[in-house]
Amino acid sequence: MTFRVSKQRNFWWSFSALLTIGGLLAMIISWFTIQAPLRPSLDFVGGTRIQTTLACAKQNNCSEPLTTARVQAILDEEGLSNSSIQVLDKYTLSVRTKTLDETQKTTLRTALNEKIGKFDPETSQEDTVGPTIGRDLFQSGLLALIVSFFGIAVYLSFRFQRDYAFFAIVALFHDVLITVGVFAVLGLIAGVEVDSLFLVSLLTIVGFSVNDTVVIYDRVRENLEKTPDLPIDEVVDNAVEQTLSRSINTTLTTLLPLVAIFLFGGATLKYFALALIIGFAAGAYSSIFIASTLLAWWRGRGSKTRMVGA
Repeated sequence: MTFRVSKQRNFWWSFSALLTIGGLLAMIISWFTIQAPLRPSLDFVGGTRIQTTLACAKQNNCSEPLTTARVQAILDEEGLSNSSIQVLDKYTLSVRTKTLDETQKTTLRTALNEKIGKFDPETSQEDTVGPTIGRDLFQSGLLALIVSFFGIAVYLSFRFQRDYAFFAIVALFHDVLITVGVFAVLGLIAGVEVDSLFLVSLLTIVGFSVNDTVVIYDRVRENLEKTPDLPIDEVVDNAVEQTLSRSINTTLTTLLPLVAIFLFGGATLKYFALALIIGFAAGAYSSIFIASTLLAWWRGRGSKTRMVGA
């Protein structure tokens, strides 16, 4: 029995549209909330980040958890009222503020220790990035993403035809927007920040997604040469069915180590792995249900039900 992906294409398109619109709405809300579509990390905006844990957390005898209100009051007294505060795991504090020199860092640490409780110096992590470096890093990453899209479009135009390339790029935009949208939501509800690794993950997603799409398109082209009289919908359905097991197996074997990294890896790689999980799943989905069905619709639109040439 043929896997009729083209028959339910309106459903797949509607589902993708809902996900994409939801992500765009989250980015718009984020823009009005924090003046950015995604919550940027220190990598992009510059400044100083201090993360430390209460010493009592080791002995599990803390009288009460940390609260952002108490920390905010201390930062206000130190002239750092515009800082971003996060409480992680009840007893770990993460403060992102303007660039501080060593004297200002020492003063802030002393104030926190005196007014909240002793923090464990062994757990203290400090990072400082200049605003110019942050802007340059963001611009370089964005340029790399744009160049990758352009290069893929040129390559597909030469290997296939322009309509193949166009719908492959549409599928890539879909995957990137889904991933960015999810992180916009996470930034709003959980304070998740995006850093330079997030841009790396987007580039990786683009490469993975286009690979799946090329496999399906290549099979579509082969089937058109073998059975030129079949309706284009049937040709595409056959191509998807013939490559379905490969697409699923490739995606699953790629996702398994990423899930392991997300669950058991360090904090630095956790959200990098999550972005890849979301993007790779979206890439497999878009290759099967978006790129292929769009091509079938375009080639068979109107009264045309047969493909004349590939």
